[in-house]
Amino acid sequence: MTDQVTSDGRESLTPAHFTVVGLGTEGDGLVETPWGPVFVPGALPGERVAITDGHATGIEFNTNQTRRGQALCPHFGRCGGCTLQHMGGDLYRRWKANLMRDALRTHGIEIVPRPLISVPEASRRRAVLAVRRDGNVIELGFHERRSQAIERLEACVILSPQIMAGLTGIKALASLLLARKSEARVAVLDTPHGLDIDFAGAKATFNVDARTAVVEVANRSRIARISVDGAPMLTRAVPALTMAGVQVVPPPGAFVQAAAEAETTMVALAAEAAGNSKRVIDLFSGLGTFTFALAARARVLAIDSDRGLITALADAVRKASGLKPIETKVRDLFQDPLSPLELAGIDTVVFDPPRAGAKAQAEALAKSKVKTVVAISCNPGTLARDLTILIDGGYSLKSVTPVDQFLYTPHLEAVAILRR
Repeated sequence: MTDQVTSDGRESLTPAHFTVVGLGTEGDGLVETPWGPVFVPGALPGERVAITDGHATGIEFNTNQTRRGQALCPHFGRCGGCTLQHMGGDLYRRWKANLMRDALRTHGIEIVPRPLISVPEASRRRAVLAVRRDGNVIELGFHERRSQAIERLEACVILSPQIMAGLTGIKALASLLLARKSEARVAVLDTPHGLDIDFAGAKATFNVDARTAVVEVANRSRIARISVDGAPMLTRAVPALTMAGVQVVPPPGAFVQAAAEAETTMVALAAEAAGNSKRVIDLFSGLGTFTFALAARARVLAIDSDRGLITALADAVRKASGLKPIETKVRDLFQDPLSPLELAGIDTVVFDPPRAGAKAQAEALAKSKVKTVVAISCNPGTLARDLTILIDGGYSLKSVTPVDQFLYTPHLEAVAILRR
């Protein structure tokens, strides 16, 4: 530490040097200073940081330590997508796994999570790309960290080869359709269908020449469907995803799990926990990520607030065969969670809510007699909160499995199994 501090407790303009003592929840280096903790992006434990007037002004990298890794992407440091490629592999995996453990401990839950399951690189099958027109120039990529500036995408170790191969086509479409700036929501559909692209947040201009050019780009770039603000403009192939053997046609821009490998892992964990259950409810079901696998053995009620997703799920159910009955329902589970009475006779409940978690539904489940609950979340903090509610209601937490489907970011998926 240093004594370069003014009489009012603030640091002078002379740099002070501190040792990084830990990592925050975003992966930034934690430095304890006389005026409070400072989080330094890119700094690792054991390294020295120069701080001037309360702000980090330099990092003394320790190139001999095994904690620091070699960034794999040429955009690292500017792109806001991956922020953790500077961590060595062992440190990264340990830190990522501990995100769930630390969140549980914050809520007084002492359990050792199962080993971290990671997806391979180049497995990200959906992305939201920033697009901006500057005259005749199209910028396409990810936003820079904490900025609206766009880091033009030339390489990526995370995105699937299909998305990377489609970048030229996406830029060509943007030049034809977009007035100024937009987002391109891109998803990889099942082979041989190609990409599903929804341009959101920008006004499109359509004329005969533009439509002809759009068709040519779609054919050349293996794009299955092109939409603008959720309205399909061109469909040249069935834009389908396969879930537990069932083909589902998602609405434009619909949420799908980021990596197919992560989805397979989480679905297997949920199906194993449900076992021989006869009646199952899939809450926040979306397109049916878990619904169809659960219906291999049990009657399933799938509920989500998004009418478009439920409609797509119901359409897929009508065409499916060899499954137990599946019922679908539109309902806002944040405002109107299933009551203990409605949960009577249910063997297993699976819930996979947005990052906000499922507090109201967890409170109702805690008062129910449901035997098994499978809680899935991409937010360790809200998951730990919901698990505490269930444990206080008489459930026993049997396992927590962290799944790293958001490589080199602070985001983490997890699957928790609870039983009465």
